Amino acid sequence: MTYTGKRKVRIGQVVGNKMDKTVVVAVQTVRHAPLYKKIIKHTKKYKVHDEANVCRIGDSVRIIETRPLSKEKRWRITEIISKRELSEEEPGEASKI
Repeated sequence: MTYTGKRKVRIGQVVGNKMDKTVVVAVQTVRHAPLYKKIIKHTKKYKVHDEANVCRIGDSVRIIETRPLSKEKRWRITEIISKRELSEEEPGEASKI
């Protein structure tokens, strides 16, 4: 997909999907601290619009900046880059014995 304009695009991992049509995506950036000669990882969480509720925890997604959709939602999902592994079980999927 190509977009015109100056919309920001980020790639992150879904860390929460308990809300309706909203997921929480953690975007990690790496910066170099010149004073300490160390590499520092920064993680920022964004509330992202997921219209179809298709994202699961662990999915890698691409998000794009959009108009304000609610008090904290200013991003939406453009594509799911990779799905999580199927071996992981969600708490509600465990079978009772």
